Amino acid sequence: MGLNRKQKKQLDVARKKINNLRQQLAGAKAQPDDPADVPRLEGEIEQTLELIRSLKKAGEKR
Repeated sequence: MGLNRKQKKQLDVARKKINNLRQQLAGAKAQPDDPADVPRLEGEIEQTLELIRSLKKAGEKR
């Protein structure tokens, strides 16, 4: 049936967060000041992608 308004907003925010995190990751890889930044950012990206997947799956079930 699709996503409700709240789920659409969550999906939009998560997509924006992914874009921001990917830019940060590219910067961290280009200038590795703190070696812990790259794995942390990759983990955050994966968590956000998992959230997006779960929102899409919830929308398909409706």
